Formats: sequence, C-alpha cells, structure tokens
Amino acid sequence: MSEIQFNQQEKEQLVLKIQNYFNDELAQDIGQFDAEFLLDFFAKEVGGYFYNRGVFDAQAIVSDKLENVAEVINEALFEIEKPVK
Repeated sequence: MSEIQFNQQEKEQLVLKIQNYFNDELAQDIGQFDAEFLLDFFAKEVGGYFYNRGVFDAQAIVSDKLENVAEVINEALFEIEKPVK
C-alpha cells in the first residue's frame, strides 16, 4: 500500500482540527509544526487501519449492490422464459 497523502488544503484543515482538539479538549496550545508532525505520525502508523476499514465497507456495499443486480437479472431472465410442456 502506498503512503497516505493529503493535498495542501486537506492537510491545512486536518492540522486545524488537531490544533482545535488540543485546545478544546486538552486545554493545550499546539503549534502548526507539532500538529503536522502528529498528523504525519497518525497517517503513517494508524492510517492503514482506517483506510482498510473504508475498503472493507466499500466491498460490502459493492457486494450488496451486485447481489441485488444479480437478483434483478435472474428475475428478468425468468420472465422471458417460454413455457414448455
């Protein structure tokens, strides 16, 4: 798996969220550099778990949709069958 990377706008938003969390929940100020460092750490060390969960959830949705499509196709094929004696 390739490294998880964010574009500049995403990174700025995530850094701001980290800074706000530290300020609101821990009553600590954290600088931009430290917040970026923490973001990079989490992306590298735990990001794969979140990514894999997203892939798993996507697989479940696709599987469910394909199953529904297969049912519709089977029903359509059954409807066009010719009666035989």
